Amino acid sequence: MKSDSKTTIFLVDDDAVFLKSLEIEFIHNTEYIVETFATGELCLAKVAKIKPDVIILDYQLDGIDKEAMNGIQTLDKIKEFDPEIPVIMLSSQDKIEVAVSCMHHKAFDYVVKSETAFLRLQKNIAAFFHFEKIEKELNWYMTRM
Repeated sequence: MKSDSKTTIFLVDDDAVFLKSLEIEFIHNTEYIVETFATGELCLAKVAKIKPDVIILDYQLDGIDKEAMNGIQTLDKIKEFDPEIPVIMLSSQDKIEVAVSCMHHKAFDYVVKSETAFLRLQKNIAAFFHFEKIEKELNWYMTRM
């Protein structure tokens, strides 16, 4: 997490109602800067200009445009651009195969859309920043040895 500025989160989902409700939850319950995108392509165009601290990415992404990139394709492009950007995949599918596939594509975690999704996303983001802090401290100590 950036220590000198607010955390920036990108929310990417083609379900406009879910995207708006998630945006409202983050705006009202966190201090994050939130940007929303209806397609992976729009998100990727912005990632090239501003590196977000976290991306929350829908697995499907083809509800509006059947030709749009899906979540896995978008995840792969994000990781090609910058493998350090944490991406949390989000889907209404609760199949273990989908979650495993996302993890194989280097997602930080996988969250099923539900009434508890926002709370689980908050915990995932906090866990990532905690992990990142520990990793930095460990690297600092390792360079001193």
